[in-house]
Amino acid sequence: MTTVNRLGELERAIMEVLWETDKPLTVREVSGGLTQRNLAHTTVMTVLDRLAKKGFARRERDGRAWRYRPAATREAYVAELMLTALDQTGDRSAALARFAQSVSGAEATVLRDALEQIEGNGGKT
Repeated sequence: MTTVNRLGELERAIMEVLWETDKPLTVREVSGGLTQRNLAHTTVMTVLDRLAKKGFARRERDGRAWRYRPAATREAYVAELMLTALDQTGDRSAALARFAQSVSGAEATVLRDALEQIEGNGGKT
């Protein structure tokens, strides 16, 4: 069974800042992008360090500072959460069918197109 760590509220807010940019950010830049501006610099630094250790963020040295970027896209994270949820059900087929019944017409089209692409590749993703 695959397990994906869920993000806490502050972790999620910090990941949103990282997901919104294409470049690696310093702790100060991440702090500046948060709506909760009353957080201590050390708090943001600690959360970024934990996100890196959990594998959600990658970091690289830039002089004396660290720069952080997401390890994967927001969409990849959400897809992993969805797969983890499927692993927790006793009947994956029923859960998938219920999910398919709950999506909008436009979302159903996206799912159909994705499935057709998989079938066109011989089942390989």
